[in-house]
Amino acid sequence: MLSKYCSANSVNFAHPSRSRVSGIPVFYTRSFYKCRIAKESNRSVQLTHSQKLSIGQTNGPKLKGLSASIPTSLGSANGGLTVYSQRQLTTTTEPIAQPPLGPFMRSLPKSVLPYAQLTRLDKPVGTWLLYWPCTWGITMAAYATNASLLDTTWMLSLFGVGALIMRGAGCIVNDLWDRRLDQLVERTAMRPIASGQITPKQAIVYLGGQLTLGLGVLLSLPLDCLLLGTSSLVFVASYPLFKRFTYYPQLMLAFTYNWGAMLGFPAMGHWDVPSMAALYASGICWTMVYDTIYAHQDKRDDVLAGIKSTALAWRENSKPVMTAFTVAQIMLLTGAGVLNGMGPAFFAGVGWATYRLALMIRNVHLDAPKDCWKWFVDNIKTGGVIFLGAFVDYLLKMFSLM
Repeated sequence: MLSKYCSANSVNFAHPSRSRVSGIPVFYTRSFYKCRIAKESNRSVQLTHSQKLSIGQTNGPKLKGLSASIPTSLGSANGGLTVYSQRQLTTTTEPIAQPPLGPFMRSLPKSVLPYAQLTRLDKPVGTWLLYWPCTWGITMAAYATNASLLDTTWMLSLFGVGALIMRGAGCIVNDLWDRRLDQLVERTAMRPIASGQITPKQAIVYLGGQLTLGLGVLLSLPLDCLLLGTSSLVFVASYPLFKRFTYYPQLMLAFTYNWGAMLGFPAMGHWDVPSMAALYASGICWTMVYDTIYAHQDKRDDVLAGIKSTALAWRENSKPVMTAFTVAQIMLLTGAGVLNGMGPAFFAGVGWATYRLALMIRNVHLDAPKDCWKWFVDNIKTGGVIFLGAFVDYLLKMFSLM
């Protein structure tokens, strides 16, 4: 059987399409998902009777109604996964976690719901992970400059709105680039553009509105923030391309998602380049860890669709590599605190975050999509812990309690 990609009741091989995705012929099915099938000498993919994906020296899967086994290629001249020819990648066929719609999303009109889903309002985790580095920079700068509580609260609120808007804009850009690839991945197949609920033209118009709102937020900041903030759009626009050409699209996402760590300092009228750089680098390391866990959800589908990620690059070495990134993150975060002269609450927050990250890396089951999603979402609390430590220090200093 082809489990997630084709069911015995949904496959129609009467009219195969010869269109290609990453060099792999596509046979369209009556179900929404597509089966990627191709031939290559002695290399194939099969779903075994235990419903696991194996990559190695195997015969192809036998489909109900077909007498011949069909090998599926993973290697091609244009960026195939030849590295897997001699070893296995195994994942469970546990369904990808799809959180149910909350009360707010269910209350939206049917005509509005696809646009809300396009900007991931139903999955706020991305907004939080974009927002937390902003709060670190703002609070550390406020601590260094003895900024008023009103100014600090205003800036935290403004960046919160900006994070919501720009995360939505980034999702639209990503889905426009990936609308064909999204159709080949179970978790993303029903995204509004990929499923046809929103046309690319409609999405571009909506993107223009999002960017206009984002520009309004930037214009509320000092001029140097405007220049620094708009420069991040290069990363936002190019991130989706990296999964096609390199196994490290997570690095480009890390550059994008942590830009606010630097932006928070000049927003408070404070330029401290060493502290800004250390904080930004720390956030990059953090994103490399949590987004690799996120990528492990889709590795089964990504292999067949030709999508690249650190989950496929690091494979069974993912946990040791993530541990190294976490050590670097904590060292850089501690260094940023020392450079900025932070107090004991900040370093207590760093210690608490270290414990949480170590627990995550030890316990996450990288072959179980639901577990990957659970621990990925748990990073919301980890980012909040770091902010809490910095904010408590700021309050203590503001009220002359330390």
